[in-house]
Amino acid sequence: MIDSYNDRWALITGASSGIGAEFAAQLAGRGMHLILAARRKDRMAELATELNTRHGTRCHIVAIDLADPDASRRLFEETRRLNVDVELLVNNAGIGLIGQIESTSPEDVRRLLNLNLVTLADLTYRVLPGMLKRRHGAIINMSSQAAFQPVAFMATYAASKSFILHFSEALWAEVRGRGVTVTALCPGVTRTDFFDKAGAPGWLEKHTSITPTKVVRTALKAMEKRRQYVVPGWNNYLLTILVRFMTRRTAVNESKRYFRPKRSLPEDDAAKKTTDRHQDSE
Repeated sequence: MIDSYNDRWALITGASSGIGAEFAAQLAGRGMHLILAARRKDRMAELATELNTRHGTRCHIVAIDLADPDASRRLFEETRRLNVDVELLVNNAGIGLIGQIESTSPEDVRRLLNLNLVTLADLTYRVLPGMLKRRHGAIINMSSQAAFQPVAFMATYAASKSFILHFSEALWAEVRGRGVTVTALCPGVTRTDFFDKAGAPGWLEKHTSITPTKVVRTALKAMEKRRQYVVPGWNNYLLTILVRFMTRRTAVNESKRYFRPKRSLPEDDAAKKTTDRHQDSE
Protein backbone atom coordinates (compact mmCIF):
# COMPACT_ATOMS: atom_id res chain seq x y z
CA MET A 1 0.00 0.00 0.00
CA ILE A 2 1.05 3.64 0.18
CA ASP A 3 4.10 3.93 2.44
CA SER A 4 4.17 7.73 2.20
CA TYR A 5 1.95 10.48 0.81
CA ASN A 6 4.54 13.21 0.86
CA ASP A 7 6.07 14.09 -2.50
CA ARG A 8 4.28 11.18 -4.23
CA TRP A 9 1.88 11.47 -7.18
CA ALA A 10 -1.86 10.75 -7.33
CA LEU A 11 -3.96 10.53 -10.50
CA ILE A 12 -7.58 11.60 -10.00
CA THR A 13 -10.22 11.31 -12.71
CA GLY A 14 -13.38 13.43 -12.60
CA ALA A 15 -11.34 15.92 -10.59
CA SER A 16 -13.00 19.22 -11.46
CA SER A 17 -15.79 19.15 -8.85
CA GLY A 18 -17.57 17.17 -6.14
CA ILE A 19 -15.89 14.15 -4.62
CA GLY A 20 -13.03 14.27 -7.13
CA ALA A 21 -12.10 17.83 -6.16
CA GLU A 22 -12.33 16.85 -2.49
CA PHE A 23 -9.90 13.99 -3.07
CA ALA A 24 -7.53 16.50 -4.63
CA ALA A 25 -7.82 18.85 -1.65
CA GLN A 26 -7.27 16.18 1.00
CA LEU A 27 -4.40 14.50 -0.81
CA ALA A 28 -2.71 17.85 -1.39
CA GLY A 29 -3.03 18.47 2.33
CA ARG A 30 -1.10 15.24 2.90
CA GLY A 31 1.72 16.36 0.65
CA MET A 32 0.86 14.62 -2.61
CA HIS A 33 1.31 16.04 -6.09
CA LEU A 34 -1.62 15.60 -8.44
CA ILE A 35 -2.55 14.74 -12.00
CA LEU A 36 -6.09 16.04 -12.47
CA ALA A 37 -8.10 14.60 -15.36
CA ALA A 38 -11.55 15.79 -16.45
CA ARG A 39 -13.25 17.78 -19.19
CA ARG A 40 -13.54 21.18 -17.51
CA LYS A 41 -10.06 22.64 -17.75
CA ASP A 42 -11.03 26.00 -16.22
CA ARG A 43 -12.28 24.44 -12.99
CA MET A 44 -9.23 22.24 -12.66
CA ALA A 45 -7.00 25.26 -13.22
CA GLU A 46 -8.73 27.13 -10.39
CA LEU A 47 -8.38 24.11 -8.13
CA ALA A 48 -4.70 23.68 -9.03
CA THR A 49 -3.96 27.32 -8.25
CA GLU A 50 -5.70 27.07 -4.88
CA LEU A 51 -3.88 23.87 -3.90
CA ASN A 52 -0.52 25.24 -4.99
CA THR A 53 -1.06 28.39 -2.93
CA ARG A 54 -2.24 26.51 0.14
CA HIS A 55 0.01 23.44 0.09
CA GLY A 56 2.71 24.02 -2.53
CA THR A 57 1.19 21.17 -4.53
CA ARG A 58 2.36 20.52 -8.08
CA CYS A 59 -0.68 19.88 -10.27
CA HIS A 60 -0.69 18.67 -13.85
CA ILE A 61 -3.99 19.18 -15.68
CA VAL A 62 -5.24 16.85 -18.40
CA ALA A 63 -8.36 18.11 -20.14
CA ILE A 64 -9.91 14.96 -21.58
CA ASP A 65 -13.28 13.34 -22.18
CA LEU A 66 -12.83 10.08 -20.31
CA ALA A 67 -15.85 8.54 -22.03
CA ASP A 68 -13.90 8.37 -25.28
CA PRO A 69 -12.89 4.77 -26.02
CA ASP A 70 -9.20 5.69 -26.26
CA ALA A 71 -9.13 8.05 -23.25
CA SER A 72 -7.48 5.73 -20.73
CA ARG A 73 -4.58 4.95 -23.07
CA ARG A 74 -3.97 8.64 -23.78
CA LEU A 75 -4.17 9.54 -20.10
CA PHE A 76 -1.75 6.81 -19.11
CA GLU A 77 0.69 7.87 -21.82
CA GLU A 78 0.54 11.39 -20.42
CA THR A 79 1.66 10.09 -17.01
CA ARG A 80 4.57 8.33 -18.70
CA ARG A 81 5.49 11.51 -20.57
CA LEU A 82 5.65 13.28 -17.20
CA ASN A 83 7.99 10.50 -16.00
CA VAL A 84 6.17 10.10 -12.68
CA ASP A 85 5.10 6.99 -10.79
CA VAL A 86 1.41 6.99 -9.90
CA GLU A 87 1.31 6.07 -6.22
CA LEU A 88 -2.47 6.44 -5.90
CA LEU A 89 -5.07 6.12 -8.64
CA VAL A 90 -8.55 7.47 -7.86
CA ASN A 91 -10.98 6.32 -10.55
CA ASN A 92 -13.70 8.81 -9.67
CA ALA A 93 -15.17 9.79 -13.06
CA GLY A 94 -18.59 8.41 -13.90
CA ILE A 95 -22.00 9.08 -15.43
CA GLY A 96 -25.44 8.54 -13.91
CA LEU A 97 -28.64 7.98 -15.90
CA ILE A 98 -32.17 8.21 -14.54
CA GLY A 99 -35.08 7.63 -16.88
CA GLN A 100 -37.81 5.49 -18.35
CA ILE A 101 -36.80 2.85 -20.87
CA GLU A 102 -38.59 4.54 -23.77
CA SER A 103 -36.81 7.84 -23.23
CA THR A 104 -33.32 6.50 -22.51
CA SER A 105 -30.93 7.05 -25.37
CA PRO A 106 -28.83 4.03 -26.39
CA GLU A 107 -26.01 6.48 -27.12
CA ASP A 108 -26.12 7.69 -23.49
CA VAL A 109 -26.09 4.09 -22.28
CA ARG A 110 -23.04 3.36 -24.43
CA ARG A 111 -21.31 6.47 -23.10
CA LEU A 112 -22.03 5.37 -19.52
CA LEU A 113 -20.59 1.93 -20.17
CA ASN A 114 -17.48 3.38 -21.79
CA LEU A 115 -16.78 5.70 -18.87
CA ASN A 116 -17.97 3.72 -15.86
CA LEU A 117 -16.59 0.36 -16.98
CA VAL A 118 -14.17 0.41 -19.91
CA THR A 119 -12.12 3.47 -18.97
CA LEU A 120 -11.97 2.50 -15.29
CA ALA A 121 -10.94 -1.10 -15.95
CA ASP A 122 -8.46 -0.20 -18.69
CA LEU A 123 -6.77 2.52 -16.64
CA THR A 124 -6.59 0.20 -13.64
CA TYR A 125 -4.81 -2.50 -15.65
CA ARG A 126 -2.40 0.04 -17.10
CA VAL A 127 -1.40 1.54 -13.74
CA LEU A 128 -1.47 -1.56 -11.53
CA PRO A 129 1.57 -3.41 -12.98
CA GLY A 130 3.88 -0.52 -12.11
CA MET A 131 2.61 -0.51 -8.53
CA LEU A 132 3.17 -4.25 -8.24
CA LYS A 133 6.69 -3.90 -9.60
CA ARG A 134 7.48 -1.22 -6.99
CA ARG A 135 5.56 -3.20 -4.34
CA HIS A 136 3.64 -0.19 -3.12
CA GLY A 137 0.64 1.82 -4.28
CA ALA A 138 -3.13 1.94 -4.05
CA ILE A 139 -6.24 2.27 -6.19
CA ILE A 140 -9.62 3.64 -5.12
CA ASN A 141 -12.47 2.88 -7.51
CA MET A 142 -15.71 4.84 -7.23
CA SER A 143 -18.61 2.44 -6.84
CA SER A 144 -21.88 3.27 -5.05
CA GLN A 145 -24.36 2.11 -2.46
CA ALA A 146 -26.44 1.23 -5.53
CA ALA A 147 -23.93 -1.54 -6.27
CA PHE A 148 -25.57 -3.84 -3.74
CA GLN A 149 -28.89 -4.25 -5.55
CA PRO A 150 -30.59 -3.70 -8.91
CA VAL A 151 -32.19 -0.23 -9.10
CA ALA A 152 -35.20 0.45 -11.29
CA PHE A 153 -34.97 3.53 -13.55
CA MET A 154 -31.18 3.50 -12.95
CA ALA A 155 -30.60 0.01 -14.35
CA THR A 156 -27.38 0.63 -16.27
CA TYR A 157 -25.90 2.91 -13.61
CA ALA A 158 -26.52 0.48 -10.73
CA ALA A 159 -25.25 -2.47 -12.78
CA SER A 160 -22.08 -0.56 -13.67
CA LYS A 161 -21.44 0.19 -10.01
CA SER A 162 -21.96 -3.47 -9.13
CA PHE A 163 -19.29 -4.34 -11.70
CA ILE A 164 -16.90 -1.85 -10.09
CA LEU A 165 -17.49 -3.32 -6.63
CA HIS A 166 -16.87 -6.91 -7.74
CA PHE A 167 -13.98 -5.94 -10.02
CA SER A 168 -12.26 -4.07 -7.19
CA GLU A 169 -12.77 -6.81 -4.61
CA ALA A 170 -11.37 -9.43 -6.98
CA LEU A 171 -8.26 -7.34 -7.65
CA TRP A 172 -7.90 -6.67 -3.91
CA ALA A 173 -7.67 -10.43 -3.38
CA GLU A 174 -5.18 -10.85 -6.23
CA VAL A 175 -2.73 -8.21 -5.02
CA ARG A 176 -2.84 -8.97 -1.30
CA GLY A 177 0.64 -9.54 0.06
CA ARG A 178 2.27 -7.71 -2.85
CA GLY A 179 2.38 -4.27 -1.26
CA VAL A 180 -0.63 -2.92 -3.18
CA THR A 181 -4.27 -2.49 -2.25
CA VAL A 182 -7.50 -1.87 -4.18
CA THR A 183 -10.57 -0.37 -2.51
CA ALA A 184 -14.11 0.11 -3.82
CA LEU A 185 -15.70 3.28 -2.46
CA CYS A 186 -19.49 2.95 -2.19
CA PRO A 187 -21.05 6.24 -1.04
CA GLY A 188 -24.77 6.81 -0.66
CA VAL A 189 -26.49 10.16 -1.05
CA THR A 190 -23.75 12.80 -0.97
CA ARG A 191 -24.08 16.59 -0.90
CA THR A 192 -23.17 17.27 -4.50
CA ASP A 193 -25.30 18.37 -7.45
CA PHE A 194 -25.75 14.78 -8.67
CA PHE A 195 -29.49 14.48 -8.05
CA ASP A 196 -30.37 17.99 -9.21
CA LYS A 197 -28.69 17.31 -12.53
CA ALA A 198 -30.20 13.83 -12.70
CA GLY A 199 -33.74 15.17 -12.62
CA ALA A 200 -34.48 14.68 -8.92
CA PRO A 201 -34.47 18.21 -7.45
CA GLY A 202 -35.01 18.38 -3.71
CA TRP A 203 -33.65 14.88 -3.13
CA LEU A 204 -31.03 16.05 -0.65
CA GLU A 205 -33.62 17.91 1.40
CA LYS A 206 -35.73 14.76 1.77
CA HIS A 207 -33.01 12.19 2.46
CA THR A 208 -30.11 11.78 4.82
CA SER A 209 -26.86 12.75 3.12
CA ILE A 210 -23.18 13.06 3.91
CA THR A 211 -20.54 15.53 2.77
CA PRO A 212 -17.82 14.88 0.19
CA THR A 213 -15.34 15.63 2.99
CA LYS A 214 -16.60 12.66 5.02
CA VAL A 215 -16.71 10.41 1.96
CA VAL A 216 -13.07 11.08 1.12
CA ARG A 217 -11.85 10.82 4.72
CA THR A 218 -13.61 7.47 5.05
CA ALA A 219 -12.17 6.28 1.75
CA LEU A 220 -8.58 7.15 2.67
CA LYS A 221 -8.91 5.56 6.09
CA ALA A 222 -10.28 2.37 4.51
CA MET A 223 -7.47 2.34 1.96
CA GLU A 224 -4.88 2.70 4.72
CA LYS A 225 -6.46 -0.29 6.48
CA ARG A 226 -6.36 -2.26 3.21
CA ARG A 227 -10.11 -2.80 3.13
CA GLN A 228 -11.57 -4.15 -0.09
CA TYR A 229 -14.64 -1.89 0.06
CA VAL A 230 -16.16 0.78 2.24
CA VAL A 231 -19.62 2.34 2.57
CA PRO A 232 -19.35 5.80 4.22
CA GLY A 233 -21.97 6.42 6.91
CA TRP A 234 -23.51 3.85 9.24
CA ASN A 235 -27.03 4.34 7.86
CA ASN A 236 -25.82 3.64 4.34
CA TYR A 237 -23.88 0.60 5.47
CA LEU A 238 -26.89 -0.83 7.33
CA LEU A 239 -29.03 -0.41 4.22
CA THR A 240 -26.59 -2.55 2.24
CA ILE A 241 -26.92 -5.22 4.94
CA LEU A 242 -30.72 -4.97 4.99
CA VAL A 243 -30.93 -5.69 1.27
CA ARG A 244 -29.37 -9.11 1.92
CA PHE A 245 -32.38 -10.13 3.99
CA MET A 246 -34.89 -9.19 1.29
CA THR A 247 -35.86 -11.25 -1.71
CA ARG A 248 -34.35 -9.79 -4.86
CA ARG A 249 -37.86 -9.14 -6.15
CA THR A 250 -38.70 -7.06 -3.09
CA ALA A 251 -35.46 -5.11 -3.25
CA VAL A 252 -35.83 -4.05 -6.86
CA ASN A 253 -39.54 -3.26 -6.49
CA GLU A 254 -38.78 -1.06 -3.48
CA SER A 255 -36.23 0.86 -5.54
CA LYS A 256 -39.04 2.03 -7.86
CA ARG A 257 -40.46 4.11 -5.02
CA TYR A 258 -37.26 6.11 -4.66
CA PHE A 259 -35.88 6.47 -8.16
CA ARG A 260 -38.92 6.86 -10.40
CA PRO A 261 -38.35 10.01 -12.50
CA LYS A 262 -40.35 12.98 -11.31
CA ARG A 263 -42.18 13.29 -14.62
CA SER A 264 -42.54 9.58 -15.28
CA LEU A 265 -44.23 8.19 -18.36
CA PRO A 266 -47.48 6.28 -18.08
CA GLU A 267 -46.89 2.56 -18.56
CA ASP A 268 -48.55 2.66 -22.00
CA ASP A 269 -47.34 6.04 -23.27
CA ALA A 270 -43.84 6.66 -24.56
CA ALA A 271 -44.58 9.96 -26.25
CA LYS A 272 -43.26 12.21 -23.48
CA LYS A 273 -39.56 12.01 -22.82
CA THR A 274 -38.22 12.42 -19.32
CA THR A 275 -34.67 11.11 -19.41
CA ASP A 276 -32.25 13.22 -17.42
CA ARG A 277 -28.53 12.82 -17.38
CA HIS A 278 -25.77 13.68 -14.90
CA GLN A 279 -22.13 14.03 -15.84
CA ASP A 280 -19.72 13.23 -13.04
CA SER A 281 -16.80 12.99 -15.45
CA GLU A 282 -16.35 16.75 -15.48
